[in-house]
Amino acid sequence: MAKKTFRCRLITPEARILDQDVEHVSLPFHDGLAGILAHHAPIVAQLGLGELRIDLPEGASKSYFLEGGFGQFVGDHLTILAEEAIPTERLSEREAKAELDEANARTGTTGDEMRKIVHDRSRAALKAKLASRVKTAGV
Repeated sequence: MAKKTFRCRLITPEARILDQDVEHVSLPFHDGLAGILAHHAPIVAQLGLGELRIDLPEGASKSYFLEGGFGQFVGDHLTILAEEAIPTERLSEREAKAELDEANARTGTTGDEMRKIVHDRSRAALKAKLASRVKTAGV
């Protein structure tokens, strides 16, 4: 039977977070979500803001708030170099909602200021959503 797992490495500037065999990875590219399975075609892509979900061979999953970086899949090895990756169980819904309230209260006058505000709102809203899901799941 063909090998159904591949090696996944998740690295941030601060630490190597994960280095193990996995079955599936749902990865937020800058222009949409991509699913990666063993024997995927080689790819290099810019990462965006989103949830990184990693399915392990024993049936468990790991979930991360991910922002920015690059992903490369070649030879059944996925390397994720992320600007930021936070395990969802470490997210606080209360802190994320406070971050969202602060971003919603800000105003800008230039295009750059408005883009930053929109980004900060999206970032905080995603954190709140992921934290809420963890809380609901009882993790």
